[in-house]
Amino acid sequence: MAGKILVTGATGLVGNNVTRRLIEGGLRPRVLVRGDGIPAALAGLNLELVRGDICDAESLRAAFAGIDCVIHSAGFVHLGRSHLELHRSINVDGTRNVADAAIAARARMIHISSCDAISGGTARHPADEDTPLRPPIACNYVRSKRAAEQIVLERIGRGLDAVIINPGFMLGPWDWKPSSGRMMLEVARNRCLLAPRGHFSVCDVRDVADGIIAAIDKAPSGRRYIMAGETRLYLDAWRLFASITGGRRPLFRPGPVNLWIGGKLGDLLGRLTGQEPDLNSAAIALARQPKYYSSQRAISELGYRIRPIAESGRDAWDWFVAHGYATPARSERDRPRTVAFRPFSGRFAILPLIRAGANRSHATAERRLSPP
Repeated sequence: MAGKILVTGATGLVGNNVTRRLIEGGLRPRVLVRGDGIPAALAGLNLELVRGDICDAESLRAAFAGIDCVIHSAGFVHLGRSHLELHRSINVDGTRNVADAAIAARARMIHISSCDAISGGTARHPADEDTPLRPPIACNYVRSKRAAEQIVLERIGRGLDAVIINPGFMLGPWDWKPSSGRMMLEVARNRCLLAPRGHFSVCDVRDVADGIIAAIDKAPSGRRYIMAGETRLYLDAWRLFASITGGRRPLFRPGPVNLWIGGKLGDLLGRLTGQEPDLNSAAIALARQPKYYSSQRAISELGYRIRPIAESGRDAWDWFVAHGYATPARSERDRPRTVAFRPFSGRFAILPLIRAGANRSHATAERRLSPP
């Protein structure tokens, strides 16, 4: 692999892991950041920093000068019906700007999307890259990610050399914001008494990063790759997270009627306060979507691997502890006997951060974040 590579969203989970993998491979990537200073997620790394914003097409000219490939992992995630304009401007218009800049620079584009942008399958018939799309649920994140893919596909028809990657729910180290790992942190903080119904496909962000880098040289233009992992019930995964972190195990899954009521109450609270909570009807609907996927194309063509969820979870937890986001796992004897129950708190509980399940791996802005 040769040439200059630009990474957008390099402070996010997937972008930061890709950047570090590139450096480990002997390359000096260029990363696009907003604002002044060096983000903590990039401090001390052998890379080239360039200022710009994917929402400002003019600012991308200097960033794309002389590059051979752009890995576009920047994005905005909120699971619900709010933040429509942010989803449009960052996920849709931002992707359009990156694609057009890549065409102008004659650079390859690796577009990092999400499994939420495609249609999942069943355990007996997992979805693959050729599975027909079903109408998206009423979630602005899902709709915007699908619209972004359509822009990439349309630009491919105009000569863009591009590949689309659809990762599952990613766990692993270097989750600075944090993004997907918030789910594990909520379990560790004893805020997950009840698990949502449904399941999700859990993969390791390091495996996804390796697959993305392999796609630079190996993937033909116009090709799509699903990079998913083990499919687990939320209840089972959260119990595993509890065993890793020392948090309390979730008790059970609420029934459909209770979830429907909770979602509607969350929608009402969002309308009254102007701040949509994590527990809302769109997030619940997304959690219950079928999420069985086949990654066989990525395995056979790119050497993608799927490591056990327990390994990814342990490594993610070790990273959080080492970087001050959490304290080491406690023994059963030391765990608190009471648990906070705040069903509509942004830091909660019945559905903690299913928004994390939509891969909050994508950086929305390069800013300094402190551990909670």
